[in-house]
Amino acid sequence: MCYNPSYCWILGLSLGPFFTQRDRKQQRVPRTITQLYSYYIYNILKSHGREIESPRDVLLKIGEMAFTGVSEKKIVFRNGDLIKNNLQPSQFLSGFMVELLERDDSAQSVVYTFPHLTIQEFVAALAQFLTADPGDIRKLLSEAHSKEDGRFEIFLRFFVGLSSSRSARPLEEFLGPFLHHTICGVIDWVKEKVEGEIGNKGRETRKTDLLNTFHYLFESQNQTLARVTVGSVETLTLSELRLTPIDCAVLSHVIGLCDTIKHLNLENCSIRYEGLQRLGPVLHKCQVLRLGSNKLGDSGVKLLSAALRNPNCKIQELWLWNNDLTDSCTEHLVSALRTNRSLTVLDLNFNGLGDSGVKLLSALLRNPDCKIQELDLDGVGLTDSCTEDLVSALSTNRSLTGLSLGSNSFTDRSVPALRSLILTRRSLEWICLVENQFSSNGKRHLESLRESRRGLRVGV
Repeated sequence: MCYNPSYCWILGLSLGPFFTQRDRKQQRVPRTITQLYSYYIYNILKSHGREIESPRDVLLKIGEMAFTGVSEKKIVFRNGDLIKNNLQPSQFLSGFMVELLERDDSAQSVVYTFPHLTIQEFVAALAQFLTADPGDIRKLLSEAHSKEDGRFEIFLRFFVGLSSSRSARPLEEFLGPFLHHTICGVIDWVKEKVEGEIGNKGRETRKTDLLNTFHYLFESQNQTLARVTVGSVETLTLSELRLTPIDCAVLSHVIGLCDTIKHLNLENCSIRYEGLQRLGPVLHKCQVLRLGSNKLGDSGVKLLSAALRNPNCKIQELWLWNNDLTDSCTEHLVSALRTNRSLTVLDLNFNGLGDSGVKLLSALLRNPDCKIQELDLDGVGLTDSCTEDLVSALSTNRSLTGLSLGSNSFTDRSVPALRSLILTRRSLEWICLVENQFSSNGKRHLESLRESRRGLRVGV
C-alpha cells in the first residue's frame, strides 16, 4: 500500500493509535484499502464521537456532501454547502475536514476540504452504503460505473469493499450493523460485472475495466465470489496498461484464486521490480508468461528464478525481451533452470547479456535434462567470441528446435561454426541470423544450407 503516498499517510493515522493500545494481539493489519480507511474513520469516531449526540447522523450528512462533491468533481466546500446539508463547524467536523482561508479581492472567507480526495470518496461511499435503498443498489452502482471519466472509480472500490465484514466491523460500533440486503446487492452486481468483462468475447474488453473489476474482487475479500467468477479463467491480457504495485498485488490475489490460468500477458506494463515482488508468489501457476518490456532488471530475474525453482512450476514460455537485463542475472537464471523441467521457450531478446552471459547459458544448454526448444537471443550484444561456446553446447543439445541470433555482431569468422551447427544439429528446424555483420559471401554460405534439409529455415 505504501507505494501510494496518500495511503501511506492514512496508514500512519489509522494504525498508529490502533497499535499503541495494550491489547495488540486482537488487532489485525488491514489487507485492503477499504479496511485501512475503515480504521481511519473508526479512530475519528472514537476520538470525537462523544462530542455530539448522534455521530452517525452527522457522518451521513458529511457523506452526502462528499458524494455530491464526487459527482460534481468538487473538492472545496463553502458555508453554503454546509448549510445545505444541515452541518455546522464543530470539532467533530474538523476530524473529517480541514478549514482553509480563501482570500479574494474584497475579503477573506473560510472554505472546507477533505484532507485527501480518497477520504472524501470513502466517506461518500460509506454514507451511500448505509442509506441507499437495497432495491436501488444496482442502479446506484451501474450509474456510477457508467461515468467514463473515472470520477467514481475509487468510490466504487470503497463501496464494494464495505461489503466485507472486516471492513464493516470496526465501524459498526458507532454506525450500527450494515444491512445484509445491501451486501447481497453489491455482491450480485460485482458478480455480473466480472463475468461480463471476462466472458465478453465479442469485443475488445477495455483493460482498465477488467482491472477495476479485479479491484472490486480484492476489496470484497469474498473468495467464494472470486472463485465463481475467475476460478476457471485461462487467459489474462493486460498488456500496454500501466500497473502500479497495488495493481500487481490485486492481480496476484486474483491469479491465486484461478485454478486454470494458462496465459498471462503483462508486456509493456511498467511493472518493474516492485510490481514483480507482488506477482512473484503466483507466477509459477502460468504456462505462458509474457513479461517483455517491463524494466525488471537483474533483481527482477532473481524473483522469476524463485518461480522457476518452485516444484509446482508450470511455466513453459518465459518472455523477457527488453527488460534491462545484464550478464549478472544469467547465473541466477541458469541455476533455476538446472532443476526446472517445464520451460521450453526462453525469450531474452534485446537485453545486455553480452558474450559472458551467453557463455553461462551455454553451460545450461549442455545439460542433457535441458528442455528448452526455442531460444531467442536477438540484440543481446553477441560477437564472434561466444560462437564456439554456443555451438559446442548446442551440438550436444537434443531438445532445441529454434534459435534466434539476429541483430548481433557476428561476422564471417562465425560462419564455419554456424554452418557446422546447422548441418549436424538435425533437430534444428529454424535459425534466424538477420542483421548481423556477415559479408555477402558469408550470407550466401549460410543461405545455401536451406537446401541441406527439407523444411529447414535459415534467415540471413
